[in-house]
Amino acid sequence: VQLQASGGGLVQAGGSLRLSCAASERIFNINDMGWFRQAPGKQRELVASITSGGSTNYVDSVKGRFTVSRDNARNAVYLQMNSLKPEDTAVYYCKVGVRGARYIELWGQGTQVTVSS
Repeated sequence: VQLQASGGGLVQAGGSLRLSCAASERIFNINDMGWFRQAPGKQRELVASITSGGSTNYVDSVKGRFTVSRDNARNAVYLQMNSLKPEDTAVYYCKVGVRGARYIELWGQGTQVTVSS
């Protein structure tokens, strides 16, 4: 199974982008889906996640600006990013957590988001 992330790009501060991440085939037993980001010289951090039950979690710096959503039928996860700031500049990665005998993480290839001031 491959995860394909898209929607990144260059945007001015205050602008919006919508990231999408879709699986190449059906994934069973999805526990959670989400987005991480990694800026140059920094560790990868969780941006937003959503559980199979629809509960969401956000890093404090994006609360009120970003919205994570999922489409279970399409095994897709989305990240609507509004009021973007230069500090949001990073490579964004989608992740799917699968529950089973053990917890498995599936990662997308990353999509670059650059916010100019």
